[in-house]
Amino acid sequence: MIRSLKDILVVSDMDNTLLTPEDGVPFVNQVTMRLFCALGGHFTVATGRTMESAGRHLDSMTLSAPAILYGGGVIYDFDHDIRIRNTLLSKPSARRAVCDVLARFPGVGVEIMTEDGGICVVRANEYTYRHTVHEGLTYRMAPLEELDGGWNKVLFACSHEMLMQIQDFLDARKYPGVYFIATNRNYFEIMPEGAAKGAALGELCTYMGIPIENTVAIGDYFNDIELMRAAGHSVAMGNAPAHIRAAADACTADHTENGVARAIERYLLEERI
Repeated sequence: MIRSLKDILVVSDMDNTLLTPEDGVPFVNQVTMRLFCALGGHFTVATGRTMESAGRHLDSMTLSAPAILYGGGVIYDFDHDIRIRNTLLSKPSARRAVCDVLARFPGVGVEIMTEDGGICVVRANEYTYRHTVHEGLTYRMAPLEELDGGWNKVLFACSHEMLMQIQDFLDARKYPGVYFIATNRNYFEIMPEGAAKGAALGELCTYMGIPIENTVAIGDYFNDIELMRAAGHSVAMGNAPAHIRAAADACTADHTENGVARAIERYLLEERI
């Protein structure tokens, strides 16, 4: 039962939800997050980003709970620098899928997120450049043979047209222990079986002692659907595809119009879901 904001956990996607490409976390979102947490509410993010990538925005985000990272493969406590959850890929299946895609699609970019928190670029293109160099992320170039240790996920980066071809190519093959998901129009990822934002939300709720029915999930893309379905209440961004908006309990404004802040104000500070 929700008696106060202390009983509520809000979990928001980052890119094209909480963040905008131009402004990062808009000031109105920053103020609303700060107010919500000051009144006792719990706020965190669920994103495909790594610790380094998400952590670059910590100064403009008010997180009062561990973050769901790597698309749900990792739950990370920034305050104490610990991984509460760390799910790794089935490396033989993931390696085989990467090799198959590299051979079939010469123009695709490939990044591998390793368990040490690093990013390894196996094949670079304009999309991996945009992701790593433009965002100022730490990465290294290396062939697959040099990647010892575990992998958290693999990211294919390419045009939307090539992404659709890669999706069809992989869907026609079997790779036990992993699954594939598009995370935006230019990114297609290999994820560990059972690692997803929705499953991570359940584990986070158990860790925090908050009933999952007391959670609010805010998202904008197909990789947010499981999170939105798992949560007690779901909010789709105004910029989300129609299918995502139809699956949500409510809709808010676009990410460029402070949609996260408006959702918190309307559904929590005013209406108390």
